[in-house]
Amino acid sequence: MAVFTYSPVDFFFTCVGLPLLLLDVGLDVWAAVNFYQEEEYVSLAVLLLLLVGSSVLVQVYSWFWYSYESFEMQTEVERRLSRRLKLLHVLQMGIYVRHAGVLEISVRSLYSKQNDPEGFAVYLSHDLSMLRIIETFSESAPQLVLMLTVILREGRLDPVTVLKAIGSVSAVAFCVTTYHRCLRSFLPAKAKQRVGSSVVYFLWNLLLLSSRLVALALFASVLPCFIFTHFFCSWLVLFFCAWRSGTAFMESPGGEWLYRATVGLIWYFDWFNVVEGKTRNRTLLYHSGVLLDISILCSVWCWKMTTDPPYFVIPPVYAAITAACVVALYVLGLLLKIAYYKRFHPNLRREELRGDSSERLQGDQTDGPVMSQAICDVTGRSLPSQPAHCNKRMKMLAENFYS
Repeated sequence: MAVFTYSPVDFFFTCVGLPLLLLDVGLDVWAAVNFYQEEEYVSLAVLLLLLVGSSVLVQVYSWFWYSYESFEMQTEVERRLSRRLKLLHVLQMGIYVRHAGVLEISVRSLYSKQNDPEGFAVYLSHDLSMLRIIETFSESAPQLVLMLTVILREGRLDPVTVLKAIGSVSAVAFCVTTYHRCLRSFLPAKAKQRVGSSVVYFLWNLLLLSSRLVALALFASVLPCFIFTHFFCSWLVLFFCAWRSGTAFMESPGGEWLYRATVGLIWYFDWFNVVEGKTRNRTLLYHSGVLLDISILCSVWCWKMTTDPPYFVIPPVYAAITAACVVALYVLGLLLKIAYYKRFHPNLRREELRGDSSERLQGDQTDGPVMSQAICDVTGRSLPSQPAHCNKRMKMLAENFYS
C-alpha cells in the first residue's frame, strides 16, 4: 500500500505555517495603523479592501470544499469544531481550522512514527497550498503594488525599503514554488526532478512577478486613478478567457464561476495553467500580451516623469534606464522559464499521470519534503493499493501542468 512518508523537514514546514499566517495578519494590522497615523486614508481604504476581500474569498473556497466532501471531517480538531464550522467561516477563521488539522496529523505522524496510509495529511496540505495561492494573488501581490506605489510617491528608495520590497516579492514567488512542489507530488517515480528545478522555477517566477508588480506600481504612482481602470478592464478580458477555456475545477456552477473570476485575478499578475492539453500557444499569447502591457505602463511612467513629474524630479536618462530595466527583467524571466521547460519540465501523457494499479508515486527524496505518494483516477476513486483519499482538485491541476 502506498503511504505518506513524513520527515522532520515536513514537520518543520507545517509547524511554521500557522505562526507565519498569524504574523502576516499582525503585519497587516501594523500597516493599516501606520496608514491611519499618517492620514493616508485612501491607501488605508485600499488596504482594508484587499484584506477583507481576500479573506472572504479564501473562506468561501474553504467552505465550498468542505461542502463538496459532505463535511466529512478528517481530524479530531475539525470534528470538535464541526458544529461551529459555518460560524468560524463567517468570522473569517475557517482557514485556521484547516491549518490546525494539518498540524494535528503532522504531530501525530511524527511522534507516533506511523505513516498516513489514508492520505489525510497530503489531502489537507494540498487544499492549503491552493488556498495560499488564492490568498497570495488576491492580497499579497496587490498589497505589494500598493506599498511600492506609496514608496515611489514619497521618493523613499533607501536600502531598507528596497530590501523589504525584495523580501515581499520573494515571498510571493516562494508561495508559487511551494504550489509547484505540491503538483510534483503526483509525478510517477520515473519523472523525479532535482533541487535545481525548484531553484530555476523560483527564479523565473521571481523575475516575472518583480517586473509585473514594479510596472504596475510605477504606473500607479503617476496615474493612481487609472490603475483601477487598468485592472478592471484587464480582469474582464482575462475572466472571459477563463470562461472560454472551459474550466472544470469546482463541483458546483456557482463555485466554477467564482473560480474563473479568481483565475482572471491570478492571470493579471502571473500565468496559471487551468485546462488540459498543450498550452504553448496560450502561454505565448499571454506572455506577449503582458510584455506589451508592461512596456506601455513603463513608457507612460517614463513620459510622465520626464514631462510632468508629480512629486520628485528624475533625470530623463535615469527614467528611461529604469523603464528599460523593468522590461528587461521580464524578458530575462521568460528566458529562464524557457530553460526550465527545456531542461527540467517532464512532459508526460495523462495516462502516466493517472497511473494504474501497478504504479506508485514516490516522493523526490533528494528534493525536500515528500508530499504524497497517492494516485487516483479522474473520477476520484482510489485505484487498487492506493490511499483512500486523493485530492481531485490538485490532481487535475497537476495533469494540466505536466501533460
